[in-house]
Formats: sequence, structure tokens, C-alpha cells
Amino acid sequence: MDPLARAVRAIGAAMTAAALALSASVLPAGEVQAQQEAPPPPIDFTADQVTYDRERGIVRASGRVEAVRQDTQLFAETVTYDQPNDLMTATGNVVLTQPSGESLFGDRIELTGDLKSGIVSNFRAILSDGARVTADRGRLKDGNRTIARQGTYTPCDLCTKNPARPPLWQIRSAKVVHERDKRMVTLDDAWLEIGGVPVFYTPYLSMPDPTVDRKTGFLVPGFGSSSDFGPFIQTPFFWAPSDSEDATITPWWRVDEPPVLEGEYRRELEHGAVAATGSITGDSDKAVRGHIFGAARYDIDEMWRAGLDLNRASDRTYLRRYDFSDERTLVSRLYAEAFNKRNYFVANTYSFDELSSDINQSSVPYVLPQVDFYGDFDGPFASRFTMQTDALSLLRDDDQDTRRLSQRVQWDVPVQGAIGDVYTFSSALWADGYQVNDFVPPGDSSSFSGATGRVFPQVGVDWRMPFVRPGEKIQQIVQPRVEFIAAPDGGNPDRIPNEDSQSFEFDETNLFGFDRFPGRDVVEPGSRFNYGLEWDLFANSGARASFLVGQAYRFKQSDVFPRNSGLDENFSDYVAAVDISPARYFDLLYRTRVDKDDFSPRRHELGSRVGVNALSLDTRYVFFARGDEFSNGREEVSLGLRTQWTRYWASQVYGVRDLTDGGVWRRAGIRLLYEDECLEASAEFRRKDFREDDLKPSNAFIVRIGLKTLGTFGGGFSP
Repeated sequence: MDPLARAVRAIGAAMTAAALALSASVLPAGEVQAQQEAPPPPIDFTADQVTYDRERGIVRASGRVEAVRQDTQLFAETVTYDQPNDLMTATGNVVLTQPSGESLFGDRIELTGDLKSGIVSNFRAILSDGARVTADRGRLKDGNRTIARQGTYTPCDLCTKNPARPPLWQIRSAKVVHERDKRMVTLDDAWLEIGGVPVFYTPYLSMPDPTVDRKTGFLVPGFGSSSDFGPFIQTPFFWAPSDSEDATITPWWRVDEPPVLEGEYRRELEHGAVAATGSITGDSDKAVRGHIFGAARYDIDEMWRAGLDLNRASDRTYLRRYDFSDERTLVSRLYAEAFNKRNYFVANTYSFDELSSDINQSSVPYVLPQVDFYGDFDGPFASRFTMQTDALSLLRDDDQDTRRLSQRVQWDVPVQGAIGDVYTFSSALWADGYQVNDFVPPGDSSSFSGATGRVFPQVGVDWRMPFVRPGEKIQQIVQPRVEFIAAPDGGNPDRIPNEDSQSFEFDETNLFGFDRFPGRDVVEPGSRFNYGLEWDLFANSGARASFLVGQAYRFKQSDVFPRNSGLDENFSDYVAAVDISPARYFDLLYRTRVDKDDFSPRRHELGSRVGVNALSLDTRYVFFARGDEFSNGREEVSLGLRTQWTRYWASQVYGVRDLTDGGVWRRAGIRLLYEDECLEASAEFRRKDFREDDLKPSNAFIVRIGLKTLGTFGGGFSP
């Protein structure tokens, strides 16, 4: 340490000793002893130049002055310390940093010697999150409170080209108070200014300071108007009883209808989490309506986990009418699962709440329970052994009950051929046992109750011949593939109900393999060939492409496949898929099924994404021919266009158009967005065209404004 620094620190220590002596001369003996036992922390001074007037007890420091006491630091061009009065005066580019991370600025600061109380001229403060407070004068009190009169508050950055220009938004207040012990900022007689123009007044406003993540209190209200239930106002209240728990209660006050009470609850556990949202209201007919969405997760140990999903609604249209969700099936689930290397065990119970008007809720089963075990093991000769065990119980209110126990085992042995080809020899054995009540087999008028089952063996061989073409920039793999599977012609007794395989779709994902059905109740009988051609391309630049086309041949036709499914005859339809991504700004996926006889399309699915962050377009087209899986056919197109106009401005256009019903736009909208360091704003117009029970086509215009540190407010109306 240089001699000047040693001298400066010695003066600071002498000042502290003198202050102690002065205090001792006026205190009782007991208090003098206590004071000596717990002396105040010293002030460390560093400066370019320091003078000390011993007679008056005044220290003057100039030139890059720094005074430090504990975690508080004072920087200035000149500092004068009046030791007898314990008063410190700093001038010239004064900066006072607080332990909380707050920094105070001023032209002149008069402080007590402990750097905790004083007056600041031309007051400016930067809070720990970057927000700014300014005033002509500010006051510090006890190191805990900062008071600024006729001040402003804003989290917005100032314009670098014109700092005198008003920020994007600020609050101008007669009094701004920051209380560090309560971690609160309060403002009296406050005006919200946008671009320097006053737009909103409130006599009082309070908010947590930047050190607070969550604070109990009222949030910014919302408002709006709906063509269904008239004008409304939302007044949310946030409750944070602990660091790991909070709740938000939001009443909707409506003019023409009873109020809505909406709520959200969240809690973090040591090994899990709980979250739930819900609502309750009444309508003009005094019927109670509402919903609940909940989820709970708990990690029992490194292997076991348990959870609960609870999703229910009071009626079919409530969620869509109040814009909570567009889901048509709500699934509730209670489960426990275990992970062990390549093995997996899960026990589930399910309850389904069907919100579609064409489904009878009494025919929907409860799953009580479903237990599955999946095992994956290494065998001899680099082979692989897999095992799946499934136990299922389906119970209904008014219809059949089904209980099933299934066991599936499979052994796969890969073999390298003499010319580079690859063979995979496979064998599988499936066994299913059923116990059913009140089941009416297809084509039968009488119900069946009792036990039934099946044993279904299969063997197969899969042959591939990969042709690899390496290159400096591009690598290609062309691979013809043929699979033969031998299986019994039967396997689907009439007394086995089809619970989990009623929806079937033939595409490139299930062209190969023992089973094309999604569940276990229906098996694919008969021997068959599956064949296709695969092509993959990979470039060093990141570009990629893949192509697959294939067909299946069955030795015998089977009525197990639906009509027009593509597999109901000996030769199947052709299935194909193309996935192309030549650059990071373009991606295309196309899937199709083509009639084997006249090459007419039976299904098209086309999805693409084109563009970069500045401009991107997402499109999707879906077509299913009439008489296919969807009896009336289906054809729709959806699009989403996003444009980032500038660093702050963006827009979105989206829509879903049903091409089978006169070209109706089921959902469409346009959204304008603005976002910077202190403001988020959006304006959206959207239309929904759904007709069911009390649902009608609706338009809505929604505006939301989010002010950093204050919250988000806004609303809309539905003409």
C-alpha cells in the first residue's frame, strides 16, 4: 500500500477513535463499556488528496474520493467530514450504493457519518432491476427509507440520442417512497404518462421493490365486453403465504350475468409440485357452471414417481363459451410409474369427460386400472428381447364392462449378410385373456358375459440392402426393404370386444412391423409382405432430406380392416412421406396415401415452415377422402404468418379454414405486438365460428398492455 493510502486510512481510523472518545464523554459508565465492547464499523477513505483540520475536527478529501462503511459506498469528487457534528457532505458526480443493489446519484449529498441518513440534491436512483427514480430533492432516512418529492418512476431506458426526451412511460408522483425493510415502493397522487402525456391518475399506488419476486396484493384489473354475457371487469388478487406457495383469485364482475370467480393455486414441494386452475359461475337460468384443471407430481425416489391430473367441466360448452379451452375431451388421470434402465412400469386410472355433442357420456368407460410393464433386454448373438405385460379394467355406467390381461414377447436377431445386406429375424407370441359383461358381439342380438381369449404367434424376417454414397459435402443412403411376416389367419374371436383399436389409419409409420393397430384388442391376421424404398440425404451444411414409399401385400383379404382403409384388399394402397429441409429457413413434411388402382388421393397431409425471425409462414393442409376413416371426409387448411417489422414491432395473422363446409373460417385473427425493455403491448382481433348448443359465432377485439414492475392490464369487447 502506498504512503498516501496508508495516511488516508490512518486518518479514517483516527476519526473513528475520536468519535468514540467524544461519545464516551457524554455517556454513563455502563453505556460507555457497552459502546467499547461493540464499536461502530470504521469508515475507510481513499482519495487523491486529504487534509485534516485537527482544531475543528474536519476532514477534506478531493479527487476520486471513496468512502466505505460496511456494504455502503460513497463516491464523489470532494467529500467533507465534520467530525464533531458527524456530518458528511459530498459534491460532484456523487454516487451512493446501497447493500440492496440500489444506487443513488446527485449533485450534492449531506449524510450522517454512518451513511444512512441525509438529503440529496438533483436526486436520481437506479433500483436493482434497472428502474429509475428522479426528483429535485431526495431524502434518506435510517438507511431504510428513500423519499423523493415531485418525483418520477420508470423502468424504461432513456433515449441515447436525446436523453431529455420523456421515456416511453413513467409515473409522475407527488411523493415516491422506497421502504427497504418492507420491500415496497409507494406513490402518492400519481399520473401515468405515456410519451410524456398523462393518461391515467390514481391517488395511491404501491408495488413490491425489485428484491421481491412475489408479494400479496391486488393486481392490475382487466375489463371487456362479450356478446354472450355483456360488459365485465376483472379484479385479480394475488396471495403469497410462503416462498413456495401462491394463489390468484380473480372475480369477474358482470353487468348482465352473475359474477364469475376464477382462481389459480401453485405450490412447490420438496420433491414435487401442485398446480390448479378453476372457475365457478351461474348463468341466467341459475344453473351452476364451472371447471377445474389440476396437476400434482411427486418424486418418491430416484425410480418412482406418482401424479394426478384432474380436468373436469360442468357442461359441454362452458370452456369454449368463456374462452378457457377448446378441448373436446378432458382426461383425468391418477398414476404411479417407475424407471429402471430400459424398463418401465406404470399403473394408471383414467376418467374421460367428453364435451362433444355426438358422444354419449354414459358409453365412455372408466379405466380402473391399467397396469403396464415394458421390459427391454439384451440377448445372445447381439439379439434383443422385449416384453410387454398389460392388465386393464374398463367399467361403464350403462354398457359393457371389459377386463383384460395381455402378455406380448418378441425376440429380434440381426444378421449381417454376405453382400452387406442386413437381415432381422423376429418371432413374437401374444396371449390375451378377457372377462366381459353385457358385451353384444357384432352381428349378434344377444349379449355375452364370461371369459374368452386367444394365443397368437408370429414370425418374420426383415431384409434391407443399404447403398451408401459418401461425399465431401453430401452423404446419401438408398435402402430397399422387404419384410415377410407369417401369422395365423384367425385371431379375432367375435367375443373379444374392440375397445382400443376402433380408430385406424394406414400410413408410412406402420407399414412395417407385426402390428398396425394402436391397441391390443385387434390383431392383424394372415401372412403378408411389406416392401418399400427409403432414401436419406445429409449435407455438411445441415441440409437434410428423406423419402419413403411402400406398399403391403396380403395373401388373403380380411374384414378386420375398415372399408377404404387402404388394407381391405390383397394389395394395399401406396403410402409415402417426404421430409425436406434444405436450409434452416425452410422445412417441409408431406405424407400421402394413394389408391392402388387409379392413383386417386385418399389422404394428403402437408406442413411447411418458411422464413426467418423477420418473416415466417407456417402452413398445414389436411385432406381425407369421403368414406375413409372420417365418414364425411375432411379438408382444412391452417396458416400462421409472423412478421418482425422492427426490433420492437411484430404482427401475426392466423386462421383455420374448413374446406368441406362451404369454406368457413373456423378460427381466424390478426395480432399486433410491441415489446421492449419496459413495455409489452398487443392488440388482437379474432373470430370463432362454432355452432353448438349455446355456442354461436363470435368476434372479439382484445387489447393488453404490460408495464414492467406494474403488471399487465387490458380487456376487450365482442361485438
